[in-house]
Amino acid sequence: MRLMLLGAPGAGKGTQAKRLVTQKGIPQISTGDMLRAAVARETEMGLRAKSFMDAGGLVPDEVVIGIVRDRLAEQDCEKGFILDGFPRTVGQAEALDTFAALEAVVNIVVPEDLVVQRLSGRRTCKACGAIFHVVNSPPSVSGVCDQCGDELYQRSDDNETSIRARLGEYREKTAPLESYYSAQGVLHEVDGTGDPNDVASRVLEALE
Repeated sequence: MRLMLLGAPGAGKGTQAKRLVTQKGIPQISTGDMLRAAVARETEMGLRAKSFMDAGGLVPDEVVIGIVRDRLAEQDCEKGFILDGFPRTVGQAEALDTFAALEAVVNIVVPEDLVVQRLSGRRTCKACGAIFHVVNSPPSVSGVCDQCGDELYQRSDDNETSIRARLGEYREKTAPLESYYSAQGVLHEVDGTGDPNDVASRVLEALE
C-alpha cells in the first residue's frame, strides 16, 4: 500500500506511522527525519534546510522531492510505504504522482491550540531520536532518555512563535492537499485527539 499521513505539525503523524509500519509491514518515509539528519551532519543541503526550518518555513521543493524520489526507489519500498511529512504542497503532490501515486491519504485532524501544547512540550533524544513530552509522556529522569540514557533537547523550532508560523504555512500551502486528494477519491479524515491507541484504531478503520 502506498500511503500518506496528512495533518498539521504535531497532529501525531509520526506516532501513527510507526504503528502502521508494524501492522502493514512497509517502511515509514519521514522527510523530516531525513532533513534533520542532514542538518545535524551540517551538509550543504542540511544548512540550506536549517535556515527555513528555524524560521518556521518549508524546505524548497527541489531539495525535498529529490530526497523522496531516491528513497522510494530503494528495495524496501517495493511493496509500499508510509509517507510522513511529504508531500506538503500541491506541486509536490503532482510531482509524486509522476513516480509513486498514492493509494490512500489519512488526514489526522487536531485543533491548533492542542498542536501548540504538544509541540512546545516535546523533547527529543540527541542519540536515538526517541520523543517525550514534559506533560503527556515525561522521561523517568528529567532531561534523560529512557531508552538509551542520552540527553534530551528541545528543537529550535518547538517554541510557540515558530509553531504558529508553521501552522500558518500549513494552512496556506499544505491544507489544499485535502481537496487535491479528495478529488482523487483517496482521502480519509480521522480525529487525532485523545489517546494514541484510540487514534490508531480510527486510522485502521479508515483504511479498511
